[in-house]
Amino acid sequence: MSASGLDVTANRASQKWTRREQGGRVLWALAAPLFRLSPRPLWGLRRSMLRAFGATVGRDVHVYPTARITIPWNLTLGDGCAVGNHAILYALGPITLGPRATVSQYAHICAGSHDWRDPAMPLTKPPIAIGADVWVCADVFVGPGVAVGEGAILGARAVVVGDVAPRAIVVGNPARAVGTR
Repeated sequence: MSASGLDVTANRASQKWTRREQGGRVLWALAAPLFRLSPRPLWGLRRSMLRAFGATVGRDVHVYPTARITIPWNLTLGDGCAVGNHAILYALGPITLGPRATVSQYAHICAGSHDWRDPAMPLTKPPIAIGADVWVCADVFVGPGVAVGEGAILGARAVVVGDVAPRAIVVGNPARAVGTR
């Protein structure tokens, strides 16, 4: 017990993943260097690797080799979407990118957090849905549970913690609408 009366040790020791998920995460960690070291033009190899680990991957998807994907089986990538250099898809919960969506370099799509309302701070895995033709610009953060409507633009370095309407252009921290497409 901590000074505040919470048993942090019990929370940390609790099972948040099944044995199968734990095994899959270990196997993905072992395969990830091949993913990262693959030459940039080998889009098909990376698509195949993601599919082999349970991701749903559409046609003509381009995922750059330096993209970091936490749990591929929680990932759905629509036809023609792209994930840029050093983007992070923290897929503790489901992440869906619609057709032709673009996630630019260094963007962070974060489908995992902790419930701060509960003193034990349990892990949460809210889904993120990014619609068709969305552009997630460089260095954007998209938080857990966010839905982004089709055709929206999330401006560079925006912090998106709430839903975004279709075709909206949002910028800033926290992100706010500044126009429409």
